[in-house]
Amino acid sequence: MIYTVTFNPALDYVIHLDKLELGETNRCHDEELYFGGKGVNVSLVLRELGKENTALGFVAGFTGAALEENLRAQGIRAEFIHLKDGLTRINVKMKADQETEINAQGPAIDEEALNALFAKLDTLTEGDTLVLAGSIPSTLPADIYEKILARLQDKGIRFVVDATGKLLMNVLKYRPFLIKPNHRELEELVGRPLNGSAEIAAGAEELQKMGAKNVLISRGKDGALLLDETGKVSEMPAIGGKPVNTVGAGDSMVAGFIAGCEQGYEYALKLGSAAGGATACQAGLAKAKDIEDLLGQI
Repeated sequence: MIYTVTFNPALDYVIHLDKLELGETNRCHDEELYFGGKGVNVSLVLRELGKENTALGFVAGFTGAALEENLRAQGIRAEFIHLKDGLTRINVKMKADQETEINAQGPAIDEEALNALFAKLDTLTEGDTLVLAGSIPSTLPADIYEKILARLQDKGIRFVVDATGKLLMNVLKYRPFLIKPNHRELEELVGRPLNGSAEIAAGAEELQKMGAKNVLISRGKDGALLLDETGKVSEMPAIGGKPVNTVGAGDSMVAGFIAGCEQGYEYALKLGSAAGGATACQAGLAKAKDIEDLLGQI
């Protein structure tokens, strides 16, 4: 079974305006509502690719109930911890002559709720995959990813970590199966600019030497680069049309790689690239047909 963890999921309310005027009443001409968070995005795309999975994390209030109901309606096992107070956050994204985002803080997560999540994670067994993705709410310990991997490290679980900075660096010693920084994040991790495929591959190798088995680098318009656990470097150009939405594209790439890795790392890179490209070319997350169409173009 594949499990995803989203500590601070959200409802993304996207509104479209011709122009945003501060201090005035603004009326939108179009609107959309998406249920998200990096782990949630991975779960949704995995389900589109036919992979059963369980979404874990924390929700609160009527917004949290709506998110959980939506995931279950799409065939995902939603087993979130329900917090006593607060609301699962609503992020407002305004698209006008300029784009403006207002991201809410989200509910506080207490020790009792965190222990309830640990209890769920303790049920994972050998062969399961655990995806940890995204930032950490301020009410949780900054080393929460490290605590989780340390707790589960001897159970034969495949760890997938999509995070940045120290959050990622501190878990490499637990030999995660996959990490997916983007080009800029990789530069920050190794502390220098990386120009061209050879330098990016060298940067990925540094992280691999620190413990990561497979290092997948998303490169935006330049595609993706994979350094797999055999030491092979593979590249994939960007596919799809003109990007209209980068939110969730990296999460889709992670989901595609996980779904495809049983057929080899070369296919996993192709499927991940197709999933990421398909999401980037539309307003929401890619559907199965979108991914299948792009995969056929590779």
